[in-house]
Amino acid sequence: MNTRILLYSLLTALLLTAFREAPKPAAVQLERLRCELLTNPEGIDATAPRLSWELSSPERGLEQTAYQVLVASTPEKLAADEGDLWNSGKISSGQSVHVRYAGVPLPGRTRCYWKVRTWTTQGETAWSPAAHWSMGLLNYLDWKGRWIGFDRAFPGDDETSHARLSARYFRKTFKADKPIKQATAYIIGLGLYELYLNGQRVGEQVLAPGPTDYTQGVKYNTFDVTPLLKSGPNAVGVALGNGRFYAMRQHYKPYKIKTFGYPKLLMQVEVTYADGSRDIIKTDDTWQGTADGPIRTNNEYDGEEYDATKEMSGWATAGFDAKNWLKAELVQEPGGTFEAQMNENMKVMETLKPASIKRLPSGKYILDMGQNMAGWLRMRVSGKRGDKVTLRFAETLQPSGELYVANLRDARVTDTYTLRGGAPETWEPTFVYHGFRYAEIDGYPGTPTLADFDGRVVYDNMATTGEFSTSNPTLNQIYKNAYWGIRSNYKGMPVDCPQRNERQPWLGDRTTGAYGESFVFDNSRLYAKWLNDIEQAQKADGSIPDVAPAFWRYYGDNVTWPGTYLTVADMLYRQYGDRQALARHYDSMKRWLTYMRQNYSANGLITKDKYGDWCVPPESKEMIHSKDPARNTDGVLIASSTYYHLLGLMQGFAEVLDKPEDKKEVAQLAADLKTAFNQKFLNKDNCQYSNNTVTANLLPLAYGMVPKEDEGRVFQNIVDKIMVENTGHISTGVIGTQHLMRGLTAHGRPDVAYRLATNRDYPSWGYMAANGATTIWELWNGNTADPAMNSQNHVMLLGDLLIWCYEDLAGIKATTPGFAQLEMKPTPTNGLTLVQASYRSVRGLVKSSWKQDGKRFTWNITVPGNTKALVYIPTNDAKKVQESGKKAASAPGVKFVRQEGVGLCLR
Repeated sequence: MNTRILLYSLLTALLLTAFREAPKPAAVQLERLRCELLTNPEGIDATAPRLSWELSSPERGLEQTAYQVLVASTPEKLAADEGDLWNSGKISSGQSVHVRYAGVPLPGRTRCYWKVRTWTTQGETAWSPAAHWSMGLLNYLDWKGRWIGFDRAFPGDDETSHARLSARYFRKTFKADKPIKQATAYIIGLGLYELYLNGQRVGEQVLAPGPTDYTQGVKYNTFDVTPLLKSGPNAVGVALGNGRFYAMRQHYKPYKIKTFGYPKLLMQVEVTYADGSRDIIKTDDTWQGTADGPIRTNNEYDGEEYDATKEMSGWATAGFDAKNWLKAELVQEPGGTFEAQMNENMKVMETLKPASIKRLPSGKYILDMGQNMAGWLRMRVSGKRGDKVTLRFAETLQPSGELYVANLRDARVTDTYTLRGGAPETWEPTFVYHGFRYAEIDGYPGTPTLADFDGRVVYDNMATTGEFSTSNPTLNQIYKNAYWGIRSNYKGMPVDCPQRNERQPWLGDRTTGAYGESFVFDNSRLYAKWLNDIEQAQKADGSIPDVAPAFWRYYGDNVTWPGTYLTVADMLYRQYGDRQALARHYDSMKRWLTYMRQNYSANGLITKDKYGDWCVPPESKEMIHSKDPARNTDGVLIASSTYYHLLGLMQGFAEVLDKPEDKKEVAQLAADLKTAFNQKFLNKDNCQYSNNTVTANLLPLAYGMVPKEDEGRVFQNIVDKIMVENTGHISTGVIGTQHLMRGLTAHGRPDVAYRLATNRDYPSWGYMAANGATTIWELWNGNTADPAMNSQNHVMLLGDLLIWCYEDLAGIKATTPGFAQLEMKPTPTNGLTLVQASYRSVRGLVKSSWKQDGKRFTWNITVPGNTKALVYIPTNDAKKVQESGKKAASAPGVKFVRQEGVGLCLR
């Protein structure tokens, strides 16, 4: 079916359900109130925060025409409709996402309670349920405590390459002699912390706070701890782990690997009493500390050693005897600006039961989780005091059944637990995580069983927003593998892998990946934070590293990796309507583009490239990188075409931010580059770019650089290369794969894209699945290549596959920022009879579920309230289109009309 009928509703809430009766009208609901896209956040530092809400109704035609927001200083005032902090009044606007607070200035510590009501095409709504946020400590001087720690090693510590440093514990007792009205804790625990009040752990977060370059910025967390305090004696306790602060490899390549010092703590608990008086319990040298607790070492690469015989029962309670503890020492602060953490902390997001356990001839056991994952094991064990259980982790097994650890490089990935003895014990580590499917168990008293272990899946506490399935089992498995790979590599920043001695936030892995991931997870706050990390890593001259935060000093000055700075900002604007991401980072992005142009230009082109089309399938399955010139794409072509694309993004940013002179200047730069590019690389006789790799032709085609008259022949070169020379297989690496699936589909060959997506032989995503992968590999030949680089849990080779799944196969695509308007245009493909997808956008739930049964195409869709949709029906005969068992043209408020260039249009 080469033609489409466009079904278009001017109604702002559209629910098109084929062959199903519409539900009866019901009241409009206001739900999912969020502040800075967070639910009831504590301790933010956005002084004019943005508020968002969703509207829902089973009726078609729901459009917001006005809203009113009330923000009050107490719940009582809000309940009485008194907005003493802000009463917006009735604002005639359809905006329901990122409505900026415009009330009285909000000093630090202010608690804000808010609600909203709207006026819609279906009438006025009731007030929403109440939500809240609180302001953090906005000024440096609001921090009343001093940094404490121990800037030295203790007996048992080892500061050689494999850093072995014990956890540090700090405590303080205090009295609350009056009834407590409110208590708030503010904490910066570096590198990682666990906070306790009166022996109870505060919050559900793990591995907190989020990692940063601590010389540039440090994150603080805020907690409402009112329920945990009591009248009389109280105690606060903090355990500090190393994290990225005390780096995993001390004194190893100091020119490359940053380390920041020993763990340290700054915190305060602010108590407001019922009579209005206040106390601040702050860190200073009246605190007590020890490094002689049960966590003997904690190293993200090497694991955690826990000696339960050294547990200090009740150490965070007021009655604990701390006479043997040391006086806390005042230490130097890390140097970075104190920043509220505006992205979610990590959390144990799922608990898995293992699939099998097997005894090896050595007497050790191999536990199989059945799924490659990132997190740790929780273990239940009984035995004698001093018994030691060792858990070692890996992604795959050797043929002998032993762990395969060669691909972990020098990461030891081993946890050790020493039993205290007596009653059954349950343990899980505190300050490390592992990437693994298998665990080797050694020294377990008795015979371990499946019931003795749980897999604890750890990643950032963000919602899963997307679901996707099809009639093709291979594509379903690939999607599942992608889901597990993405969640494995969200660790307060997007990292490349969770298992070996790397785990770095490489920019190039997420150039397009962040966009695809946004359909699966609500990653808005993580990537907004990451943009700040990149900005902080930028040098004064404009240079941006390949890794940010720059835990590794890799300032390689290429285009494709640092260019992720712009593409992620564009994703946040496109998917979440986050204009602020563009405004905050515009000048820094502009400075980088200028730096690259001034330093790496020749003959109108950008000459610097570092990685090429990273990880193309090599000529031998035992190789990591191809050495065949015919397979590899010219680095100047990659750099110049990518730079052209980034100039296009900057033109859009300049338009959004009302910078017409910038837009004009950038447009001229782009035009000149395009001319030079085609003069250099385009062979007009055969319409091949450079050496005719798929990537060489695809990049200029995807970026709009190909002369109009040559587009068809350039695209045919791509198809011929894939289908003839590569026998229907992929030949692109990280760069080319970012545009492959969409490029093929946009130019009329979704069948080729589908072939690539569902292949099960090498090289393909399906080849990974066919060879036992439960995540995505780093290499197309990740089961045969040299172990130095064959991570089994990467996401960089996904390219634009997930975008293609949602936008092309399912037909869910935003056409204006933040899904205010969307296009629903599925791409039925031979061999595929069913696609089911849903996406919880920033405005609400979008669904697309279609089924091809012979000549009948059935499609159920849902569009959120306050959203417009263009809906394309794959047919050439309007008379055959039915909605809920009747002709669509007879649906209330719509009719078919002829539209030039489109076919039939339903209005």
